[in-house]
Amino acid sequence: MKKKIGVLLSGCGVFDGAEIHEATLTLYFLQKYGAEMICIAPDKDQFHVVDHTKTEPTEETRNILVESARIARGEIQKLSAVSVHDLDGLILPGGFGAAKNFINYAVKGQDCVIDPDVQGIILQMVEAKKPVGAMCIAPMVVAVAFQHRDEKPILTIGTDDKTASDLESFGAQHENVQVDEIAVDEALKIVTTPAYMLGPTIADIALGIEKLVKKVLHWA
Repeated sequence: MKKKIGVLLSGCGVFDGAEIHEATLTLYFLQKYGAEMICIAPDKDQFHVVDHTKTEPTEETRNILVESARIARGEIQKLSAVSVHDLDGLILPGGFGAAKNFINYAVKGQDCVIDPDVQGIILQMVEAKKPVGAMCIAPMVVAVAFQHRDEKPILTIGTDDKTASDLESFGAQHENVQVDEIAVDEALKIVTTPAYMLGPTIADIALGIEKLVKKVLHWA
């Protein structure tokens, strides 16, 4: 039986949603290693919409679920309708959407808050001893999810001192790793990789993402 891995998307596009290369590589490696992919996203408006040709906000309003469906080729489920019992593992691609739509870290920094449904699925997976993977800035989402708990997850965002310090301010333990490496928390079954926090190319980030996917599937 195929392992069912949820891929939690925050929209479509690096500056206001999920990073498309990271999301696509995640889906590719999941399929390559025989998993069933279940794409999910919150059904709510994005923090804002960015014109990716100018990297400037526009006056548009877009829905995270609708935008994420672009990456999922229409096969997407509402986060609120997905139960931990439906999944054997969960992976969060990065992109600014993770830091704007899942948490508001991109605006509030250490004063950020997390979407309750996002926090719920992460913590429920861990409590069920099911693996969670996160890449790029998405480990910050995991750190915020654990902010008021006793566990201190081992996570990485790469090697940036300021971002690592912010991550640790939420109680997590940061581990410096390179783009082709993963940070592994065996106790909590959480695996993270820097991806485009370091980059610089799609070929580079693929190395760490493949290791992350394989680790999630090993645990699942």
